[in-house]
Amino acid sequence: MDEKEAVKEAARLRAEIEYHNYRYYSLDSPEITDAEYDRLMHSLADVEAAFPRIITLESPTQRVGAKPVSAFGSVRHNIPMLSLDNAFSIEEVSEFDQRVKRLLGLAHADEVEYVCEPKLDGLAIELCYENGIFTRGSTRGDGAVGEDVTVNLRTIKAIPLRLGLSMPDRSGRSDGVPSYVELRGEVFMPIDGFNGLNMARAAAGEALFANPRNAAAGSLRQLDPKVTAGRQLDIFCYGTGLVDGAAFKTHLDTLGFIKKIGLKVSPLVRLMKGLDGVCSYHAEMEKMRDGLGYEIDGVVIKVNSLDFQERLGAVTRSPRWAIAFKFAPREALTRVADIIVGVGRTGALTPVALLEPVVVGGVTIERATLHNLDEIERKDVRIGDMVIVQRAGDVIPEVCRVLPEKRTGQERIFVMPAACPECGATVERTGAIHFCTGGLACRAQVKEAITHFASKRAMDIDGLGPQNVDQFVDTGLLKDVAGLYAIKEEDLMAIERWGAKSAANLIAAIDKSRHTTLERLIYGLGIRGVGERLAKVLARRFRSIEGIAKASEEALLSTDEIGPETARSITSFFGETHNIGVIEKLERAGVEYEEPTEAPAGRLAGEVFLFTGTLTSFSREEAKSMVEAHGGSVAASVGKKVTCVVAGAEAGSKLDKAVKMGLKIIDEREFLALVEGLK
Repeated sequence: MDEKEAVKEAARLRAEIEYHNYRYYSLDSPEITDAEYDRLMHSLADVEAAFPRIITLESPTQRVGAKPVSAFGSVRHNIPMLSLDNAFSIEEVSEFDQRVKRLLGLAHADEVEYVCEPKLDGLAIELCYENGIFTRGSTRGDGAVGEDVTVNLRTIKAIPLRLGLSMPDRSGRSDGVPSYVELRGEVFMPIDGFNGLNMARAAAGEALFANPRNAAAGSLRQLDPKVTAGRQLDIFCYGTGLVDGAAFKTHLDTLGFIKKIGLKVSPLVRLMKGLDGVCSYHAEMEKMRDGLGYEIDGVVIKVNSLDFQERLGAVTRSPRWAIAFKFAPREALTRVADIIVGVGRTGALTPVALLEPVVVGGVTIERATLHNLDEIERKDVRIGDMVIVQRAGDVIPEVCRVLPEKRTGQERIFVMPAACPECGATVERTGAIHFCTGGLACRAQVKEAITHFASKRAMDIDGLGPQNVDQFVDTGLLKDVAGLYAIKEEDLMAIERWGAKSAANLIAAIDKSRHTTLERLIYGLGIRGVGERLAKVLARRFRSIEGIAKASEEALLSTDEIGPETARSITSFFGETHNIGVIEKLERAGVEYEEPTEAPAGRLAGEVFLFTGTLTSFSREEAKSMVEAHGGSVAASVGKKVTCVVAGAEAGSKLDKAVKMGLKIIDEREFLALVEGLK
C-alpha cells in the first residue's frame, strides 16, 4: 500500500469507526460487536503507524493523544451563552407562562407550545464544527467568554469528531451539514461513573468529589487530557449557537437537526401545551429522576417557536423564553447523633454518621456515609453537629456540610478506633483507608474469607458457594476457614435443606482440598493485595507458609513484583495472632501443600501475556497453563510489562488500551499456533 492508498483506506476506516461510535454512544444501538469494532481501530492504527503523515486531528486514534497543557486559553462566544432563571413552584411557572403570553400579545385562552427537557446537573459547553470537523470546544464561563477545553472534549466518545454520522451509507461525508455550526450541550458524569471514581480516589487516599457535577467539571478541566479520557463522561446537546447555512422554525426542529448530524439529544424531550402540560411533565420527571442513571435537578421549559423566542428576547443574563423549573431540594438539616464504624468485606473501616431521622427526597434518612477519616477532618464533622445531608440518585446519603455556627460547645471530635470494633484486631491505615488486620478471624469478614478460601482458584472446594457459607456462619457451624475441616456429615444433615447425599459430597470435596499447592493456599488466605500471581511469586521465593510469615518487609520488598504497600499488608497479616491461630488450626486439620516447583525455563521466559475477551478454544486457566509451561507469565491488566495480548471475541477496554500502547496483539488461532511451534 502506498501513501495515496493509505489516505483512502484511513478515511474509510475513520468514517466507519465514527459511524459505529455514533450508533453506540448516541443511539445506544450498536450494529457490530466490540471485537469487530476493536479490529477496525486496530486496522486504522496500523495504517497510521505505517504512514504517520496521514494522521488527522479528527482521527478516532487521536482522542487521547494530546499532550498536557499548561493552562486553558479563553474563547469568546459568538452568541452569549445565557443562564436560566429558576422557578421553584407552580405559581412561579404560571407567572412565566402569563408573562410569555402578555409579551407575545396572545389571548388569555391561547396555549403556548413549550419544549420540555430534563435539566442536567453538569457543565455547559459549546462545540464548534467547521466543514463538519470538530475544531474547538469551550465551557460556558461567564456567558461571554469560556475556557478552551478542546483537547479534553475530544476524549468524550459521544462527541463526534466529524458530523454527518447518522447517514446510512457511513461514508463520512458531511452532506447537509452547515459549513460552520456551534452546538451547545451539557457534559455530565453518570452516577455509576461517579461512584466508581470516588471509590478509586478513596482507595488512593485522594479527596472525594462532592457530587457528579463537581466530578464532571473537575474531569473536563484537567490539564492532562489522558486523565479526562479515563473518566466516564457523557453529553446531551440542547441547542445551537451560530449556524451558517441552516435555518429552523422551532426549537424542536433544532433538536432534530442536532440528532441528524450525529450528536445526542435527551430522549426525554417532549412538546407540551400550556401550563398544565409543563406541570405534568415536571411531575413525571421528578418521579423518574432516581432511575435515570444521571443527575437532574429540574426541567427546562422553552418556547418552541423560534419566531416567538426572537420576539421575547432576553434580559441581561437570561432569556425571557425559557425557565428552569427546579425540583424540591434533596438536602435537609439534621443532627449527627453519633459516628460509628462499619467493617466491610475487605476489612476497610468506614465511619458512618447516625442521624436524627430526617426526610430527604421522600425517603427517611437515619445514617450517612462519612467515607474515611480524611473526609471527616476535611469537613470538620463532629458528634452533635447540625449538618446538611443530601441524597442524590442512587448515591448513599452523605453529609454535605457542617453548620459550625450552630455549635453549642457540647460537640465531640471523632476518633478512629485503634482496634477493630468487630474482632478487636489492630487497625492499620493505608492511604486514606483504615483496615482491620484481623483477616481470617474477623466476624465482619469471615463469610467473604470462607467463600474466597473455597473458590476454584484457591482451595477449590466444589459445592461450597456463598449461600452455603452464609448458612453455616449464621447457624454457628463455621467461625473461620479452618472450621471447614472439622465439619461432619451429621452436622450438615442437622441444617435445613441438607440431605445425606449433598452432605457426603461436600465432606468429600473438603477432604480432597486438604492436599493442595502452596500458591493456592497463600491465595486462599485472602491477604490484602495478594492475588494469584503474587501468591505464586511468594511461594517460589519463600517456599513455605512459615517462610513468608517470618519474612521481613525488607525481604519482601526485595522480591520481584512486591511493592511497599503489599509488603506492609503481608507483614501485618502474619503479625496478627488471630491469623496465625487459624493457620495453625489448618495444619492440625491435615491441610498440606506440595513443595513449589521452580519457574520452568522455556522459550517464553520473560514474556508476559494478557488474555482478554471471550476465549472459545480454551479456558483462561488452560491458556495460563500453556504460557507458564513454556516459562512465560500471565498478567491480569494492561501494563508496560505485557509483551503480547491475546484478544478473544468481544474484547473491550483492555484491548483499547493495548492498541493505544502499541502492544503486540494476536487472536486465539495465532496463540495456538505459537504454542504448537514451541513443542
